[in-house]
Amino acid sequence: MGLLFSHDTLPQRVLFGTGKAAEHLAAEVAAFGASRVMMIAGRRDANTAAGLSARLPVALHYSDIVQHVPIESAARARAAAREHRVDLLVCLGGGSAVGLAKAVALDTGLPVIAIPTTYAGSEATNVWGLTEDGRKKTGVDARVLPATVIYDAQLSLSLPSGLSVASGLNAMAHCIDSLWGPRADPINAALAAEGIRALATGLPAITDDPAGIEGREQALYGAYLSAVAFASAGSGLHHKICHVLGGTWNMPHAQTHATVLPYVLAFNAPHAPEAESRIAAAFGSPTALEGLNALRKRLDAPRALKNYGFDAADIPEAVSLILPQVPAINPRTVTGENLTELLTAALHGTDAAGLSPVKA
Repeated sequence: MGLLFSHDTLPQRVLFGTGKAAEHLAAEVAAFGASRVMMIAGRRDANTAAGLSARLPVALHYSDIVQHVPIESAARARAAAREHRVDLLVCLGGGSAVGLAKAVALDTGLPVIAIPTTYAGSEATNVWGLTEDGRKKTGVDARVLPATVIYDAQLSLSLPSGLSVASGLNAMAHCIDSLWGPRADPINAALAAEGIRALATGLPAITDDPAGIEGREQALYGAYLSAVAFASAGSGLHHKICHVLGGTWNMPHAQTHATVLPYVLAFNAPHAPEAESRIAAAFGSPTALEGLNALRKRLDAPRALKNYGFDAADIPEAVSLILPQVPAINPRTVTGENLTELLTAALHGTDAAGLSPVKA
């Protein structure tokens, strides 16, 4: 029958260049004709934000950023944008900063320029997330897709190696989830495979030489590819699990993704041979799980959910919240029993290869 698929490519401008962020940002603000910019950046990035925007028409520097974007945090930021008559949003930082800008854009329709300093990938997707009453809700809306993304590896030099590893493995999860997401297609797969290769090259280079630029450029490049693939393919089992864990137990985003990833890969890979072989090839490894585990060992990656605020007593509730969200297209049927097994293994950090491969 041959190839048969549909694919949507999101409209977005990407500017990539080490040391070029200030120049690129000034040109983009001018292109938008903005006169009242809201600069969203956490306190850790305040000096960088001030430097990048020194000659720009900034009406408001905003630093009230909370992970998982609680609805109350979004409301405060939206009110501030209206009070200061903002006409352009610029966000600098990781997924939380980008997520807050998206929350404001969702409500106001304001355009967003994103300047990522981590490998979260949110900057390249039209997915938003808000947490309310301990539940993380996500959705898709064209208004939240940043119009421009500015990548500058120099801005990621302050990100410690450990956080770089966790954030980079979060990007790796976007790649792997894209291979069996609800709208997976050959274009997503090609982007995801190249993203895996770039991240598997860049992350060890960062840990070997944290002050080096080349590894961080590769990681940013890989993170962008991972997010583009993920935005097109849609959210798979891995992300459904991590969104529940993060939103309900306020677990750290990157570390949670980094910890859960090998367990979802071990769970799904035997039931998705084409995806498994593509992942293995991207790692240059006999199997996908061997490739990921070898990388995780070299990086000293996060190992167990119990280290990040999750407890065995939480597993039944997690299972009940995750099961209704599992995509019907997941390669393996997900049940309360095998999902409990997966979460238990991830809780304790036991060998992912030990997950039962044949249970329904």
